[in-house]
Amino acid sequence: MLSQRLLHLGVLPAGRRFRTGLSHLEHTQRFRHRQLMRQVAASPAGREQGIGENWSWERFAERLPVTGYEDWRARVEQGRRDGVNPLIASPTARYQPTSGSTSAIKWIPYSRAFLGELDGAIGPWLADLYQRYPKLRHGRHYWSLSWMPTALRESLGEELNDDLALMSWGKRLIAGATQSVPSTVALARTSDDSLFATLAYLVADRRLSLLSVWSPTFGIGLLEGLAKWREELAEVLNQGGWGLRRAAMAESGCPRCPRAAALLRAWDGELAADFFRVLWPALALVSAWDTAASEPWARRLQSLLPHAEFQGKGLWATEGVVTFPCQGRYPLAYRSHVYEFQDPDDGAIYAPWELEAGQRVMPLLSTGSGLLRYRLNDLVEVTEHWRTVPCLRFLGRRGTVDLVGEKMTGEAVNDAFARAPLPPGVTPVGVVACDDAGDGKPGYLALLEGSPQTPVAPLAEHLEQALGGHFHYRLARNLHQLAPLRCVVLADMRERYLGHCRDQGMIEGNIKIESLRAWPGTAPAFLAPSASPVSV
Repeated sequence: MLSQRLLHLGVLPAGRRFRTGLSHLEHTQRFRHRQLMRQVAASPAGREQGIGENWSWERFAERLPVTGYEDWRARVEQGRRDGVNPLIASPTARYQPTSGSTSAIKWIPYSRAFLGELDGAIGPWLADLYQRYPKLRHGRHYWSLSWMPTALRESLGEELNDDLALMSWGKRLIAGATQSVPSTVALARTSDDSLFATLAYLVADRRLSLLSVWSPTFGIGLLEGLAKWREELAEVLNQGGWGLRRAAMAESGCPRCPRAAALLRAWDGELAADFFRVLWPALALVSAWDTAASEPWARRLQSLLPHAEFQGKGLWATEGVVTFPCQGRYPLAYRSHVYEFQDPDDGAIYAPWELEAGQRVMPLLSTGSGLLRYRLNDLVEVTEHWRTVPCLRFLGRRGTVDLVGEKMTGEAVNDAFARAPLPPGVTPVGVVACDDAGDGKPGYLALLEGSPQTPVAPLAEHLEQALGGHFHYRLARNLHQLAPLRCVVLADMRERYLGHCRDQGMIEGNIKIESLRAWPGTAPAFLAPSASPVSV
């Protein structure tokens, strides 16, 4: 395809610049810091904080504290109301919505400077993709949207999480011609309508070569939606019209593809690799999160699309990029933002050129959005160095859950599950902590997907003992502050989990199944006691 060749040529220089600079990490980071200081010092927030345009790296680190979103919320929300970004002297394209681990919408300023930083990672990533997976050049691509809650759609205007909007305008123009699904599907009335339209375009595209989503559970959900709506999709594709959904589809034209309609009508709805191989014969690559709690779902997605290769995403957040895949590694995106790293145990902070292999740290980002020393509560491990640049592996969310002082961590949960005697056919979804775990007492629930008749008493006992190795959890159990851990197994646990997150206002596509979450209040009804608690 001509558009693919043009995009490939357009990203090659970014790939060369990234590889050339691998020996000059400190020089590059200090240069980016000087650029950032000039833009921040000229902003209202910079002047208010007394930030100087000539601040050195060391003075910056000495004078400014580590921050989280709550430190910026008031300024950001005022800037969004006023249509400006007070945090940095760079024109703001939009405010990008995202959700935290438990709920509320956060708004991240996407300035021209920040978009340029993201493009600094996307360019070399795409260059590497075309080199490693040459079949991508001959088909069309799907880069996911992050779906907005239905209730927010009318108020968002153009603030839609379109992955293509992260590129420079030139690449975006060319990349748009390579896409299987037009961005207008995001303007449909509801999330279900957007999803239906997305599936219609994907099913109609025999030349689909790349399926790029963030969460593998979202990718699995796409395939399940295909089964659920296969009759309606077949009718729509056969007629080339949206039928009863016409009024909800806004500006989206409807694809017509009798071939795909016939395949859907002949399909029994079972998710099977043979069917997807026939549906998308050109599919060359699937891209999704594949580490920490996403790992089992990534394996499931791979098993459904085995004729395509699979690549993990690296560590991206709406607030910025940390790593991306390149030549089989996950290097720091050192040409994008200004990076520091904090030791989760003693709080010590390191410049990226000070990191050593084996260290476990949390990234701090200072970016063109104006957010400074912004801590992502993600734990990463330094696996190696690519010349001078550290390569990092995502281990999970670092934040603790603290119902009664137990200070439980995702690491402890990951370790417990890694050694757990999982029954056949059972996949762990995660552990949630509720103020009322179902018997009037706070406690932890291990959520698993599989047959509800699966005997899980040995697993519950193992997990309870493993978490008991965490001093404060054991103390809270001994003091009867926490109920015994309970296992709940449901055939559709993953979808129940995601549905609960959506009900709390979290954004579809951005929702990451995490090893450990706090679900404040009483446990949802679908987690009502269904297995005997284990007393240890």
